[in-house]
Amino acid sequence: MRKIGVIGGGAAGMMAAVAAAEQGARVTILEANDRLGKKILSTGNGKCNLGNEKLDSEEYYTGEPGLLKECLERFSTGDTVGFFQKTGLLIKSKNGYLYPASEQAASVLDVLRFEVAAAGIEVVTGCRAERIEAARGPAEQTEAAAGCHAERSGQIKGTDRNDGTGGIRVQGGGKSFVFDRVIIAAGGRAAPRTGSDGSGYTLARQLGHSLIPTVPALVQLKCRENFFKSVAGVRADAELSLMSGGECTARERGELQLTEYGISGIPVFQISRQVNYRLLRENEVEIRIDFLPDYTPEAYERLYISRMLLQGQRTVEEFFTGMLNKKLMQLFVRLAGLKPTEDVDTADREKLKQVFALCRRFAVHVTDHNGYDSAQVCAGGVPLSEVTGNLESVKAKGIYFAGEILDVDGRCGGYNLQWAWTSGYIAGTAAAKKGR
Repeated sequence: MRKIGVIGGGAAGMMAAVAAAEQGARVTILEANDRLGKKILSTGNGKCNLGNEKLDSEEYYTGEPGLLKECLERFSTGDTVGFFQKTGLLIKSKNGYLYPASEQAASVLDVLRFEVAAAGIEVVTGCRAERIEAARGPAEQTEAAAGCHAERSGQIKGTDRNDGTGGIRVQGGGKSFVFDRVIIAAGGRAAPRTGSDGSGYTLARQLGHSLIPTVPALVQLKCRENFFKSVAGVRADAELSLMSGGECTARERGELQLTEYGISGIPVFQISRQVNYRLLRENEVEIRIDFLPDYTPEAYERLYISRMLLQGQRTVEEFFTGMLNKKLMQLFVRLAGLKPTEDVDTADREKLKQVFALCRRFAVHVTDHNGYDSAQVCAGGVPLSEVTGNLESVKAKGIYFAGEILDVDGRCGGYNLQWAWTSGYIAGTAAAKKGR
């Protein structure tokens, strides 16, 4: 019976462990936290968007889209639904976004924990893997005789001895474990309070892997302008354009949220990856916001003309009332250099035009992000070019990777959890089957 060690008990780690156990392997999860799956509880605002019916590799970022596509075809959204249905979890779709019927992330975590227990998988909590290396001798000749004896209590008695019987040695938590195969599913750097503190990258480096620089993704952005406190709390349907040299390099639309520090909301999350990689080499990045994205240029010009015809005896403030959120219009009037109380018929026409222009081309300048603590996912990591189609390391035989530690990150909408299920299943199944 092959002995498999899984480093990390998050979504990818638990899926990998269950998949390996289904192939008849003896599996141990080494988890740094005091319990499994803490990060799952915070996904989807606590509702756990566990997948998406529109599964497409173009919804992801990676340096190896071909390999990613192959992986997603091997374990797709349908496979995810089938897996969870077998656990007893009811799933519902909201416009293609998949959630547990309970709309509680705890339901997803509970059924995964039940599966781990039912499969007889040993769980060692409070054990952060600190070092990994190949033990001496051929791993195929042993069931990790130099390793640890697994007790039903879930506690494993380790040894610091390497007697040459082979395997892969993992040290952590004051113990030493030897396995036939190891799956590293320790996460990235996003939400470090849940255990994703980047320690998996240290293990990858020990094995000779390179790393794509990491940045927070699906995260709020901080801006340098000093007027954000006056519009904090405003929500609006808007289109965001990421600018570079006067050209748009990315565009996102959705509900924008203005905060005291800058911008947030789904379109900001979607574009944050590109922004944060730019910030690695630039001091600030410009984003232009269109608060009336449904208007064509021609329709907007007609709006301007018709509104000017209705000016009457109104003040500037009264004239612009009803166009957008009141806080926004007050800000635009101020930025254009107009006074809210002055009469429209005597106001500077160019300044009035500037207010209209700000509704369509409102530029803000991003200088930072809200950090890994607030990020939903981490971009970068171990390149897919350094793993096989089964997600086995090309640098160290018998080592597999799954989840966020790999250089794969998706957009909002359940894509990152789908990658956890997909990569966990592939790595777990391959690790247990290889060499049989």
